[in-house]
Amino acid sequence: MNKILLFLSATLIIASCNPKSNGTSDVKADTLVDNKYQLVWQDEFDYNGLPDSTKWKYDTEGNEAGWGNNEAQYYTEANEKNVRVKNGVLQIIALREDVGGKTFTSARLVSKADWKYGKMEINAKLPKAVGTWSAIWMMPGNWSFNDGNWPDIGEIDIMEHVGHDPGVIHASAHSKDYQWQAGTQKTDTISVSDFGDEFHSYILEWTPEVLKVFVDDKQYFEYINEGLGESKWPYDKPYYLILNLAVGGAWGSVKGIDEAAFPQTMEVDYVRIYQRKAITDME
Repeated sequence: MNKILLFLSATLIIASCNPKSNGTSDVKADTLVDNKYQLVWQDEFDYNGLPDSTKWKYDTEGNEAGWGNNEAQYYTEANEKNVRVKNGVLQIIALREDVGGKTFTSARLVSKADWKYGKMEINAKLPKAVGTWSAIWMMPGNWSFNDGNWPDIGEIDIMEHVGHDPGVIHASAHSKDYQWQAGTQKTDTISVSDFGDEFHSYILEWTPEVLKVFVDDKQYFEYINEGLGESKWPYDKPYYLILNLAVGGAWGSVKGIDEAAFPQTMEVDYVRIYQRKAITDME
């Protein structure tokens, strides 16, 4: 092959791999870097009973304060009525019952591991009822609700869905300067019509330069590091993963709570965490 043909072939290959730069792309998550990632943590939920205690713990610290959002649920700990693995799927179940001064119970599951950068893939099916607020998100390692200092420490929302706005999936990044309470958070949405009937992969790709979020093969959120300091980009430290199903709250109960629709379940088929391989491993 002559030099001109070699050049044209290389140009076509590069062009075909270059994703759109406007934050919305049809390029499959990780098309460019599949061979640079390795699986470092996973739960396939191929067992029955409570979630694997070597991988997960429960967050109940904000129950009395309504988690800062006036939420209606009481998160229980290691209670199979609210969280269990059955038939290869994790189930987080919100029930209508009076516990701890709240009118619902549910679960907030937290990974015991945390990670700095990587690709996080969570395959899930979401609840439909008005009043539900399901979420897949990340907070800094060693941080808890009682530590406060939110949103300065940073928050990455891979997926949020509220039942009164069915099928609208949100991804967001919160920091001191960009946050929900001021309406300045970095955020975007995508419509997923069968969110409650089918499993979809909710994916974060996180590097020192950018946060990208996908549903299956569709990128719909991108936040590029502006290089203006931690008040805007506090995402250069390890974060842990949170899976939870809230009820009501400042956002979840905008159109009330359909109590007759409970119990409601958020299902997770698998969680897979990937990180970049060392340079020597790619050679």
